[in-house]
Amino acid sequence: MGVSSRTTLKVAVLMGGPSAEREVSLSTGRECAAALRGEGYDVVEVDAGPDLPARLSQIAPDVVFNALHGPFGEDGCVQGMLEWLKIPYTHSGVLASALAMDKEKTKGIYRTHGLPVVASQLASKDEVRARHVMAPPYVVKPYNEGSSVGVYIVNEGANTPPALSDDMPDTVMVEAFAPGRELTVSVMGTGEGDPGALCVTDILTDGWYDYTAKYAPGGSRHVCPAEIPSEIEQACLDYAVRAHMALGCRGVSRTDFRWDEARGLDGLILLETNTQPGMTPTSLTPEQAQARGFSFGALCRWLVEDASCSR
Repeated sequence: MGVSSRTTLKVAVLMGGPSAEREVSLSTGRECAAALRGEGYDVVEVDAGPDLPARLSQIAPDVVFNALHGPFGEDGCVQGMLEWLKIPYTHSGVLASALAMDKEKTKGIYRTHGLPVVASQLASKDEVRARHVMAPPYVVKPYNEGSSVGVYIVNEGANTPPALSDDMPDTVMVEAFAPGRELTVSVMGTGEGDPGALCVTDILTDGWYDYTAKYAPGGSRHVCPAEIPSEIEQACLDYAVRAHMALGCRGVSRTDFRWDEARGLDGLILLETNTQPGMTPTSLTPEQAQARGFSFGALCRWLVEDASCSR
């Protein structure tokens, strides 16, 4: 791993930051910091701002635990900074982080590796406001955000295009709507001795799995492991590992799916891969790790032990 021989490792937990997912990151960071203290680490919580390089130089951590979400923390920027500072860090490296954050580039890699996706395209915000750039039903969302921030669903038969808010980016992704159940799989490494794909969770909500459903207590119900046919379960596990490897992910990732059960295996498609999956009290990855026998503390410890530079 390349960390010091210090008996008690000093771990800097990066959280917060400037993205739209700041509050989720703060929640993730606090949970992970508490768990790491419980595992015996010397933990420093760091709200990431413009002075982050100087603060890290002053703290001199053995490892950085990356609990940031969204642009800067999840797109390769902070990863490149940590490479420059030669500080071992958790989760994916520069390239995998940048690729996975860009949903359209992610889909291109999925297609190259034979992983099923629905049709999509990038379009300007003004164009999407002016006309249907794709026959409804379709979804409009930022192509480089996570946590279902800024998602618009245009239903079949809609007469008018969506009234996108001004805070949407100038370029957005327009994606054919994929009906069906929301499934997800976390992957913990793919090397010898790594746990690999954990299990499949079926996410049940009263409506769209949006930001509130993801993070508000009671916003969604998780069936873990999912009660689905073995063929679909195995396909999800296989696709998640293939996506993790195709993007070059490290540490933990989580791949999200939609499954139209009326179409069987043909109805299973990949939506995206998250290189910084949430680790809050309502998050999916800790639940899946628990189902495989990893306590929350053990999951955080595994990530620290997996940390390195040049990821």
